[in-house]
Amino acid sequence: MPDAPKEIETLIEMMARLPGLGPRSARRAVLHLIKKRGLLMQPLAQAMQAVAETARECLNCGNISTADICPICESEKRRNSEICVVEDVADLWAMERSGVFKGRYHVLGGTLSALDAVGPEDLRIPKLIDRVEAETVTEVILALNATIDGQTTAHYIADQLEARVRVTSLAQGVPVGGELDYLDDGTITAALKARKSL
Repeated sequence: MPDAPKEIETLIEMMARLPGLGPRSARRAVLHLIKKRGLLMQPLAQAMQAVAETARECLNCGNISTADICPICESEKRRNSEICVVEDVADLWAMERSGVFKGRYHVLGGTLSALDAVGPEDLRIPKLIDRVEAETVTEVILALNATIDGQTTAHYIADQLEARVRVTSLAQGVPVGGELDYLDDGTITAALKARKSL
């Protein structure tokens, strides 16, 4: 943006780093925010500051919360016997939107990837194994993305948990190469209900 003050240029550059926003989209968003400064920009800045100060990972499952233990892990209404394993928090939130799963979650924080040098210790896989051993878990549902890395991770976890607990995965409804965060509630519901053993 020619002749823009340095502060505005910096904001545009930072916005352009967000997923789904390129330099042009970031420029439009910043100009809109400036135009609606009182209505949008100041409340947005305050909300971002509040989240920056309070957001943290749940010590138990890895969900994002404002407390050390998230409301899902704290809830006495959730089934302790089932753990649904997801790649990231966006996938957990997608599962929750469906309203079907009533157990607990475990966020891995990514998938195994030889190309990116991501091994089991770089993810929350050891913590998952600890949870299965310490809690009264009867089933682990692998709700990982249907990508090569997602399926590699699912098979690795299934091997690690073999003979300890029943391991299932999502079935129909999740297309190969698909990501949970982009699926509709009906597709997630069908996939969860039709899960199968690995």
